Amino acid sequence: MLFDLSDRAKLRLTGADRVRFLNGQVTNDVRKANNNLSMPACVVNAKGRLDAFVFITASDDALYLDVDAELRVNLQSRLERYIIADDVEIADVSERDALFHVTAETAPTLPNGSNWRRAKRFGKPGWDLVAPANERDLIRQELAAEIPLCDAVCAEQLRIEQGVPRWGRELTNEIIPVEANLADDAIDYAKGCYIGQEVVSRMKMSGQTNKRLCGLTSLRDTPLAVGIRLTSMNDEGKEIGWITSAVRSDRLGKEIALGYVKRGYNEIGTRLKPADASSPDSQTIEIVALPFH
Repeated sequence: MLFDLSDRAKLRLTGADRVRFLNGQVTNDVRKANNNLSMPACVVNAKGRLDAFVFITASDDALYLDVDAELRVNLQSRLERYIIADDVEIADVSERDALFHVTAETAPTLPNGSNWRRAKRFGKPGWDLVAPANERDLIRQELAAEIPLCDAVCAEQLRIEQGVPRWGRELTNEIIPVEANLADDAIDYAKGCYIGQEVVSRMKMSGQTNKRLCGLTSLRDTPLAVGIRLTSMNDEGKEIGWITSAVRSDRLGKEIALGYVKRGYNEIGTRLKPADASSPDSQTIEIVALPFH
């Protein structure tokens, strides 16, 4: 499937200290970034909580970051706050570049001569293409003639089915990356120091999180909704989680959701109910494995 992600914010970092500087700001190892890979990484604060979830790529003379459009201003100011005596300049190039993504095992052959780079944005192997913004419409038309275009509604459904967290829903300033299941792809525990590393590393050593992003499904096939607070079937009134995203999955024929559930209640197969339900039979929600099957 084809996704037009051109509305994402894009930053360019230049200067002799750019790699060392950014490596001290993100959870993944920037030294491994290259022009054939979109590397996921988290920007966290001193308490280990998320400031941003980004994708990083590198050229010979610059590093490039793309991030949810909502963070366009905040991310640049967050990074610039830590430039002291570093030879680093950060520029907003959001309007300059278009960004496309295709989910596929192998890179597309179109447009001719394009440099597709590996990326995993929707829980599946995929490929990114950056192109001049003034060529966006032409390239989109050319790609859509060969690859089905997934619009915003389609993308949101696929994202939830795949258990992929999104900024403003599952990803906020209150969440530690491990809680959002970002550790496998976005954290390098062997790299050097970065802001917030102590908290993230301590969580890995303990093997415990206070809460975890889970897949949820309605056993009675009644709609689920963002913001529903959750309680256990046996512990009336004690809030142990909440729903962050919800959708009717046409592919699965189910009402599904993503949400955070506290430790001790988030094992697969555990049954929950809305905290404001009048009885345990009003709606039953079950925790299931991600991605949804």
